[in-house]
Amino acid sequence: MSKSLSRAALATALGVTLLPLLSGAATYSNGSRNTTFDVTLKIIADCTIAANQLDFGQTQGVLATAVNVNTTLNIVCTNTTPYNVGLSAGSGTGSTVGARVLSGTAGNTSTVNYALTQTAGGANWGNTQGTDTVSGTGSGSTQNLTVHGTIPAQATPQPDTYRSTITATVYF
Repeated sequence: MSKSLSRAALATALGVTLLPLLSGAATYSNGSRNTTFDVTLKIIADCTIAANQLDFGQTQGVLATAVNVNTTLNIVCTNTTPYNVGLSAGSGTGSTVGARVLSGTAGNTSTVNYALTQTAGGANWGNTQGTDTVSGTGSGSTQNLTVHGTIPAQATPQPDTYRSTITATVYF
């Protein structure tokens, strides 16, 4: 029994003696000194932009009345950063910012006229800063801008899927 106790006592003594070495931290009592250091981050003016699809509907028949739909652009700019958002003319054949067109996708040359505006029935949304873009100031959080799309009443072209790809640009 005494042999067991002496082994237990030895293990305890070694454990206490080796504990500072095993933990990797020593304790000192001769004094201390300290210093400071800076942690820095430089924020620059920056923006990101994301767009949601503008879909005039899966199916349309005769274009005897206007078709109006909206979509959103998601802008995130550094807080206090001024910006402008512009929309290109689009990829429709012969499309201009003032007269946008959707082109047929099945090899036909027909087009459908449409407009993208800053407000419902309002000013055209183009890509010339200070003239027909939408301006704002960044908040550091997502800001949603509504794009209003209109297909006016017009002669209806042949059945097809009509498409145009718009480039949305944030200038900052």
